[in-house]
Amino acid sequence: MRFWPCALRETAVVTATLPYVSSAEDLALHGPRVLGFASASRIAARYGLDTGLVRELLLDHQARGLVHHASFGDSSGWSVTETGRLEGEARLARELDAAGARDVVAGAHRDFVPLNHRFARACTRWQVRPTRLDPMASNDHTDWGWDEGVLRSLTALATEVGSLGERLSAVLQRFDGYADRYAAALARVDAGDRRWVDAPGIDSCHTVWIQLHEDLLATLGIARGTDG
Repeated sequence: MRFWPCALRETAVVTATLPYVSSAEDLALHGPRVLGFASASRIAARYGLDTGLVRELLLDHQARGLVHHASFGDSSGWSVTETGRLEGEARLARELDAAGARDVVAGAHRDFVPLNHRFARACTRWQVRPTRLDPMASNDHTDWGWDEGVLRSLTALATEVGSLGERLSAVLQRFDGYADRYAAALARVDAGDRRWVDAPGIDSCHTVWIQLHEDLLATLGIARGTDG
């Protein structure tokens, strides 16, 4: 009798672990902290949610004193209260345990800290170009070589952000998108619109970076300014 090894061999089944998906309720509370003064539509767009649902959840959170809505001139948005900040961190801690993601996120934050120093130095060089008479002179962006050096630093960091993003989004879906948004901002800079380095109010490199940092801090319950 002839045996056919291929016919008898057991087929290995590889099961991929899917990232943990945060609830819409938790994202509606987390969004104002990470995005800052944000509208319901902006929060919904960031996390792929229905705007009407996010607006309803924000009103529920407001009734509990977790978020606050304010208007300034032509703009309006939601921000998290101190009570909401503490509640959000408690929810994220439970989420970390449910996803088994604490070690991954803590490791990503540990690797992020030195990158954050590099990013801060690059942003400072983008805003300040010392002269012989003024060591804190504003960068007027007339020195092509100086600016190109900064942009090379920001571009090198894109690879690091991509690696961190992959690690984080593999365990928590809400971390998805940071690397793509950072790369998109760099592409706009390369196309000649240098506002996308650090301008507020748009998804500039600086905006995306600050939001990623805040996301890590909130997830791990670390106070800003205490992580080196």
